[in-house]
Amino acid sequence: MSTPDVDVDVNQNQNQHKNVKAEDILCPLAEYEECDFSKLLEKPRLLNIDRQRSLDERSLSELSIGISPRHATRAIDPNSSRFFEQLDSICSPVGRRSGFSTPRSQIGFDPHPMVAEAWEALRRSLVYFRGQPVGTIAALDNTEENLNYDQVFVRDFVPSALAFLMNGEPEIVKNFILKTLRLQSWEKKIDRFQLGEGVMPASFKVLHDPVRNNETLIADFGESAIGRVAPVDSGFWWIILLRAYTKSTGDTSLAELPECQKGMRLILSLCLSEGFDTFPTLLCADGCCMIDRRMGVYGYPIEIQALFFMALRCALLLLKQDDEGKEFIERIVKRLHALSYHMRSYFWLDLKQLNDIYRFKTEEYSHTAVNKFNVMPDSLPEWVFDFMPVYGGYFIGNVSPARMDFRWFCLGNCIAILSSLATPEQSTAIMDLIESRWEELVGEMPLKVCYPAMETHEWRIITGCDPKNTRWSYHNGGSWPVLLWLLTAACVKTGRPQIARRAIEIAEARLLKDHWPEYYDGKLGRYIGKQSRKAQTWSIAGYLVAKMMLEDPSHLGMIAIEEDKQMKPILRRSYSWTL
Repeated sequence: MSTPDVDVDVNQNQNQHKNVKAEDILCPLAEYEECDFSKLLEKPRLLNIDRQRSLDERSLSELSIGISPRHATRAIDPNSSRFFEQLDSICSPVGRRSGFSTPRSQIGFDPHPMVAEAWEALRRSLVYFRGQPVGTIAALDNTEENLNYDQVFVRDFVPSALAFLMNGEPEIVKNFILKTLRLQSWEKKIDRFQLGEGVMPASFKVLHDPVRNNETLIADFGESAIGRVAPVDSGFWWIILLRAYTKSTGDTSLAELPECQKGMRLILSLCLSEGFDTFPTLLCADGCCMIDRRMGVYGYPIEIQALFFMALRCALLLLKQDDEGKEFIERIVKRLHALSYHMRSYFWLDLKQLNDIYRFKTEEYSHTAVNKFNVMPDSLPEWVFDFMPVYGGYFIGNVSPARMDFRWFCLGNCIAILSSLATPEQSTAIMDLIESRWEELVGEMPLKVCYPAMETHEWRIITGCDPKNTRWSYHNGGSWPVLLWLLTAACVKTGRPQIARRAIEIAEARLLKDHWPEYYDGKLGRYIGKQSRKAQTWSIAGYLVAKMMLEDPSHLGMIAIEEDKQMKPILRRSYSWTL
């Protein structure tokens, strides 16, 4: 049911901050980024304190992953002359420090001819509601039937929002946050069944009525989606984007609005509710995230778990320490400890862990069981033994009773690095894997959404004979240029910018010439996707974000969170199920 759109009045909140410096505004949020979660339960929120040495004041060398001697030849020292060619002082495009204190290059980053074309295309994709920009449509491709590509998707808008924030244009991001917040409050019914109050829409569109000369927002909460699956990731992306806006601009007034605080609490209520589940991970249906069709990611997909973890950490920084906020902070702290332990222990796979699973006994009972999920060693796919390098590892796609999905999923692993769900050692191992398996994961167009592809009988059973998800296409091993920004952010955070630079150069050879496709097909990503839309907005925005982040790594601060030292497991070399 649609209700009239009402703009949230933020003038009063903004006036309170008119004469406050950006550095002072950042205090309430920045002070917690180095704190361990347990301290938040006993530490009162102070509005005026001396800033601690926060993420904004760390050097990239401190933020880079600790690299063991065996990786010394692969990683580039952030303090060396090879790192960004020349070091200079930080200067964020919006005139504020948006993240980690890292050097900005003065040479070696001449604007590529594609950049201007990309900005022009991104601005053409803007959607206006009552005279204000409120988002970007999914694609500008007019050669195909629109379907829902003419709508503003929450997940799709994130790279566009980051591009605008990095370019000093935060108003569109604020408008988007407020409009989607208003949509969250709508009544949501599908076939007489009412969805949870906190569900964020998958997408929305602006409906123009020329007769009445007015505009209305129409939202999709899953009732129009393929498979009628509600988006689990939209709420997480919304919280992450709210934190990115706050971190980039230094303006806490938006996050402190009662409406925004309530919106976060409603999202958190959905995913922190207690039930029958014995795991701290979220149980999800197929098609609830970027992979929005049947692809066998039901259960506990890595993408949702990583986004869940990151959203919880962002909410911890944004929630007020009032009566309602404190209750959620306590629940978040407990969940984060359990979730980080679970993910780092049971979702992590490296050579040692793979060999341990290979030798698992089954039908074990009681607390002494090593094979806690009763995974059958015979279920190990043959490809994983060749795919796993000597040095390297990754978070597998799914873990549930008697089932492990050993596929590599790019988004989940990159978010794990950015949110510090991955330990420094695990982050290094993920980057080692990408370098070792460059042809498989990058090939001729970055970046594989998952690897490997399902084929023949497996494809028929798991995808339901989906003609769009045939082998090495779309979500089934297709290459998605939008993932370039996530790879670049992970590279900057781990001190491996050379990996991102190499991937960007590959993309620049084709993206503009191919008119910014949504995805590429083939084992190496050699062919434009058979049903790929052209002028795909997040392909454009992902490229721009990657370029700007390499040019000014301080932008990383708006999307990355440092590690919490209290969550670090005792064992460091391998994260065995015997923990």
